[in-house]
Amino acid sequence: MAAEPRTMMQSQQSWTDDVPLCQMCGVGAAPNFVYSPDGKGSQSRPIEDRHLRLRGEDGCFLYGVFNGYDGSKVADFAAQCLTAELLLGQLNSSHSDNDVRRILIQAFDVVEKSYFNTIDDALAKKAHLSNYLMPHNEKVSFHHFSPQSQKVQERLKELEQEVSGGATAVVALILNNKLYVANVGTNRVLLCKSSSDGQNQVLQIGRPHSTDNEDELQRLAALGVDAARIRQAGQITGQTSTRRLGDYKVKINYNEIDLLSAAKAKPIIAEPEIHGSHPLDGVTGFLLLMSEGLINALESAHGPEQVNQEIVAMVAAELAQQTNLEAVAQSVVDRVKRLHHDVFVSGRQRATYCSRHEDMTLLIRTINYPLADSALTPTQGGRIYPVSVPYSNSQSTSKTSVTLSLVMPSQSTLTNGTNTASTLEENTPTPGSQSPSATLQSTNTQTHSSSSSSGDGSLFRQRGSQAVQPDETGRVPPYVDFTQFYRLWGADNNDGQSSQGGLGPQ
Repeated sequence: MAAEPRTMMQSQQSWTDDVPLCQMCGVGAAPNFVYSPDGKGSQSRPIEDRHLRLRGEDGCFLYGVFNGYDGSKVADFAAQCLTAELLLGQLNSSHSDNDVRRILIQAFDVVEKSYFNTIDDALAKKAHLSNYLMPHNEKVSFHHFSPQSQKVQERLKELEQEVSGGATAVVALILNNKLYVANVGTNRVLLCKSSSDGQNQVLQIGRPHSTDNEDELQRLAALGVDAARIRQAGQITGQTSTRRLGDYKVKINYNEIDLLSAAKAKPIIAEPEIHGSHPLDGVTGFLLLMSEGLINALESAHGPEQVNQEIVAMVAAELAQQTNLEAVAQSVVDRVKRLHHDVFVSGRQRATYCSRHEDMTLLIRTINYPLADSALTPTQGGRIYPVSVPYSNSQSTSKTSVTLSLVMPSQSTLTNGTNTASTLEENTPTPGSQSPSATLQSTNTQTHSSSSSSGDGSLFRQRGSQAVQPDETGRVPPYVDFTQFYRLWGADNNDGQSSQGGLGPQ
C-alpha cells in the first residue's frame, strides 16, 4: 500500500519541476545557529525551512513558506504535494471565492493523508518491534539485553527517525488579482500597501495557531482539553503550534500525551485557516511570507511590539536601494541575523533571549511596486560598503581586523516616504543603521523615529549632489580620510613602519 503513494509522489515531483518560477518574487534564508560565549558558535543541524514561488496558468501564482522540525521530510513533501494539488489545472479564473477556499482546504487535507500513507509501513514495523520488546522487564539494564534485543532497539531508532517530524505552513495564492492566504501553524503573512503620501499600511493576515491564541484554546477546550494547562505549558510535544502537518505522535497517539489525553477527537489538526479574498486591484506594495524563525529572532532581539513595522521598514529600505528581489530578501534576513547576534554579544537585558535562532526564511512578492532606479550605481543607491582595516590597541600586541561600514549618501529621494527607520531597542548599532526606510502606519501603532549614525563621522567626507570630477592627475578625492588613522597606526606600532613610511596612500 505504501509503495503506491511513494510512486505517486515521485511522478508528482517530475510534474512540479516543470512549473515556472515567479519572477516578481525574491527569497532570503539563513540557517539555524547556536552562539558560543565568544559570539561565534555554529549551525546545529541542516536547514529545515522550505518555500514555494511558482507561476501557474490563467494568472495564478502560488507562494509558500514551510517551517519543518525534526527533519525536513514533511516540509519537502508538503511543498511538492501542494504544488501538484493546486497548480495542475485545479484552479482557474472562473472559480468563485468559495471555490478557491474549498480547493485550498482540500489540498491541505490531501497533503496530510498522503504523507501518512507514505509512512504507513514504517509505523507498522515500529509498532511490531515495540510489541516484541514489551515482555522484557523495563528495569533491566540495556547491557543485559540480548544481542537480538539490541538490534531491535537500533532498528526502532531508525524507524523513529524515518517517521518523525512535522511542519507548519503558510501559503499565499493570487488568482484573478485577488489574494488568498491559507495558514497552518506559526508562520506569518504581512501585506504592505503604500499610499500616495508615502506611508505604508501594514496588515498582518491571520494570527498564528499557537498556545497563546485564544481561538485555538477555545477549539481545544471544546474537545475536552484543559486549555489553561496548554496555555501554561506554552508547548505541545516541544512545539508552540496547535495546527501542524505530519507529526504522527500528536495525530495518532494523542491519547497517550498527558496534555491531550482528555481530547474527544484529534486536537492537533492540519486544517488551514483561510483568509481572503483580498482584492489587489489598484494596490501598490508588497507581500511578505516569513517563517517562525525569522519572527522569533527579531522578537528575541527587540521585543514583539514593533516586529511587523521593523520588517516592513527593512524591506522598504532595501527595495529603494536594490533592483534584485533576491538580493533584497537576503539583505533583510542578513540584517535580522546581525541584529540578533549584536544583542547577544552586547550582554544587555535581552541578550539572554538571543543565545540561538532557528532557520529564517523571508519571501517577498512585489505588487505594482517600483524598485530602485536600475540606472543608479550602487554608490548612488546608498549601499553599505564594509572596509576591513588593520587594528591594534595598546593593551595587546595581536593584530586583528575591524570593519567600518561606509554608507554612501544617496542622490535620490525614496518613493515610499521620508528617511526614517524603526526604533531599535537600546539603540542597537547595526550595519545598516543609516539606511532609509519607509514611514509606517498600522491599525494600532505608528512609527516616525529615525536612527542616527554612531560616532562623530570624522572619517567621512561629505559628498555633494554632483559627481566629483577627477583632478589633473586623473584622481578623485576619497570619500574617507584615513590620514589620522595612518598617523595613529604608525605611532602605535614600532615595527619599522612609521606614519611617514610605507603604510597608507603614497
